[in-house]
Amino acid sequence: MTSHADIDLDRDGPVAHLRLNRPAKRNALDQDMVARLATRCAEIEHDESIGVVILSGEGKAFCAGGDIDAWAEESPETFGRHWLRDGHAAFDALARLRQPVIAVLDGHALGGGLELAACADIRVAEEHIKIGQPETGLGIIPGWSGTQRAVRRFGSQVVRRMVLAGEVFTADQARHLGIVDHVVPTGDAMYRAKEIAAHILSRGPRATELAKMMVNAAEGEERDRVIEALAGTIAAASDELAEGLAAFRDKRLPNFRNEGQDE
Repeated sequence: MTSHADIDLDRDGPVAHLRLNRPAKRNALDQDMVARLATRCAEIEHDESIGVVILSGEGKAFCAGGDIDAWAEESPETFGRHWLRDGHAAFDALARLRQPVIAVLDGHALGGGLELAACADIRVAEEHIKIGQPETGLGIIPGWSGTQRAVRRFGSQVVRRMVLAGEVFTADQARHLGIVDHVVPTGDAMYRAKEIAAHILSRGPRATELAKMMVNAAEGEERDRVIEALAGTIAAASDELAEGLAAFRDKRLPNFRNEGQDE
């Protein structure tokens, strides 16, 4: 098990468990946690043994969002340059992991917490939780893609209701609105997430990874990177690369078409 003060990562075979561990602050994210989230995502991305990720929070809340004490006194320039941009980078890294991500919402997901949950591919909510984006009530806007990724994944009208009108939804309401995928009794979310993880792992791993990339691209998530990654993979698997590298090492022109060679 690998652990930091506020972000824990452990592996159960091909399943990675990524857990926010700051229960005294309802897992509110500060600058250090944001940085560690990005680091953990890089670690998961490059671990070939990991096939699926389960994201959860310790204690009674999944994530209360950004820690107000961490950003309230920042200058507008620092707030925009670091707090918002660093948060975007970490959340993008989570949303763009090649492995499917399942969010376990066994506590409330509000503000940045919902933005974090939106990075997951599948969301499992316990029946007692509440979901919303209360930022405008504080005179600020959702800053970690709560008006961008959330719209792509949940729909613009649902986000309008949360962001403009301040509506807070129950788990059942969130399921009917498409914000969460499964609602289970209190205490059962992790069990259900592990069931879903097992189903994912029973499928073709490479096909699953590619399918996630294509869905992300269709949704507008990292479209340019997906196209170039897929094209680059195809090019790297061709005989042309082998010939090009051989010619480079031999200090000769490459013979891509086998010209002058007997068939």
